[in-house]
Amino acid sequence: MSRIKKIAAASVSLITKKRKNVELKNKKRRMWVRSWISRRQDSGFFAQLVKELHSEDMNSYANFLRMSNKDYEYLLQKVETLIRKQDTHLRLAISPSERLMLTLRFLATGDSYHSLEYLFRIPVTTISRIITEVCEAIFTVLKTDYLQIPNSQEEWYEVAKGFEEIWNFPNCLGTLDGKHVVMKAPRNKGRLYFNYKGTHSIVLMALVDAKYKFLYVHVGCNGRISDGGVYANCSLSRALENNMSNMPKPRPLPGESEDAPFVVIADDAFALTSYLLKPFPFKNQPGFNRVFNYRISRARRVVENAFGLISARFRVLRRPIDLPPEKVKKIVLAICSLHNFLLTQKSSAHLYAPNGIFDTENDGHVINGSWRNGGNPIANMVPLQTTNVRNPSKTAKEVREQFKNYFVSKHGEVAWQYKYI
Repeated sequence: MSRIKKIAAASVSLITKKRKNVELKNKKRRMWVRSWISRRQDSGFFAQLVKELHSEDMNSYANFLRMSNKDYEYLLQKVETLIRKQDTHLRLAISPSERLMLTLRFLATGDSYHSLEYLFRIPVTTISRIITEVCEAIFTVLKTDYLQIPNSQEEWYEVAKGFEEIWNFPNCLGTLDGKHVVMKAPRNKGRLYFNYKGTHSIVLMALVDAKYKFLYVHVGCNGRISDGGVYANCSLSRALENNMSNMPKPRPLPGESEDAPFVVIADDAFALTSYLLKPFPFKNQPGFNRVFNYRISRARRVVENAFGLISARFRVLRRPIDLPPEKVKKIVLAICSLHNFLLTQKSSAHLYAPNGIFDTENDGHVINGSWRNGGNPIANMVPLQTTNVRNPSKTAKEVREQFKNYFVSKHGEVAWQYKYI
């Protein structure tokens, strides 16, 4: 009886297997691409609304791009060879223009990939590859002309001239600061990027000139490293320490006879050195020290405004970025290079940074720029942590004293400074 049952069970199993094979054979082949996505070239956002804006409403078209059509075409020409894909016998490749526009839209709005999928009719997995590739291409083509640290004394003199004329701070080569760019916890690496604020981040370190442009950026250091260690390990620290960027030799401050070094301005997140000025620490400082701190704070406003502008214009920075650290790095580098590019181009500068976007002054009274509107625009760009280094060299202290004495002298003071200490 047992043998009969086994034979019967084997027969049933064989019949079931044959039936499944027939069903698989007769089953229709799964669609290679969803039908509504396949109509992208005729009915997609790029094929319809973008072309309508271009032909009917150039102002709205420029607002959508965050730049003029002229500069968009220039940027497209620069990146086209790097982002173009070949057509196949199965489908037409997504055009370079559509790839670039998709990426600019993602950077400007911070929309999720799923939201962009319905807008552009491009699958999420394809969007993921496109944005990474285009961001890398943007940084590659723009960094040489728009994001290069000065490498000659003449170029450094131009930077110093801007700080002297606009911010009454001579012998200044830039303002230095950094931000933790917040992102979602990376898979299997969360502890490595866990910062002092309890979020996950990579660090953007930037040196900014008097006109809000980035002279130098360093992106990618994980948030767990101490903020003093981030600066100590970046290439700018080594370049300034060893004068590898041809920094100018010391010269007297205006109206003075004693030579003073050229310096970079920073805050309490950095250590005081002979080439890096920071405020006097703690409260209840003497009056002249408070004047120095005010003048430092006034000049440092440019780096705060630069960070504020990129957060206002590239809203992907306004929320934790849900991407791996290596992709977040490419996005931030692309944003920094686009920032400099748009500030430099006359046809786009008024769109990207219109009048009133930056903080302004009237006899020392600060009028907040419009980038500050709408809550806290840099909430997801966390400031660096104050350093615990409290033992600067004698030379560093002497340099700070020299600048302090200059700012309270008849040659260096500004009329309103004593009202704000």
